[in-house]
Amino acid sequence: MKPNKLIYVIALTLFTALTVGAWRPVNADARETAAATSDDKANAPVASGTEKTVAALDTEYQAAVQKNDAATMDRLLADDFTLVLGSGKVYRKADLLEEARSKQAIYEHQEDSEQTVRAWGDTAVVTAKLWLKGTRDGKPFDYTLWFSDTYARTPTGWRYVFGQASLPLSKTP
Repeated sequence: MKPNKLIYVIALTLFTALTVGAWRPVNADARETAAATSDDKANAPVASGTEKTVAALDTEYQAAVQKNDAATMDRLLADDFTLVLGSGKVYRKADLLEEARSKQAIYEHQEDSEQTVRAWGDTAVVTAKLWLKGTRDGKPFDYTLWFSDTYARTPTGWRYVFGQASLPLSKTP
């Protein structure tokens, strides 16, 4: 990926992380489209084929993580994939595949909600809330966070190219 495009993708991801919620075009000239899943189904915009495709891919990716399915993760992740956690820790594709193969984390839950997909040409961003529960290296974890996953359309199809996750959300009643 060219440096300018990577900067654009990162800026787009950060912008999306700060503007969670359903987006609707304000006029007929808008090129951007979005799809959302939330408790307010009646007011959610209608998803285009791109949003449906990317939403399905991201759901497939989350299911692969839960099952430690390295083969599916490998197929969906771009070779130059990067994930940045809220703590500042950075993972590359090889790191995530090794974690899956070694089963460092065993997931009881890896479920997203409030998924929103926004598409701009050959780029799409998925934003959702993710509940993770299980054990990592034998130690239990149970938390929820927000994430934004950026997908790019490549000659071989859509690939997950960049992810960013928030710090765990506080547990308030």
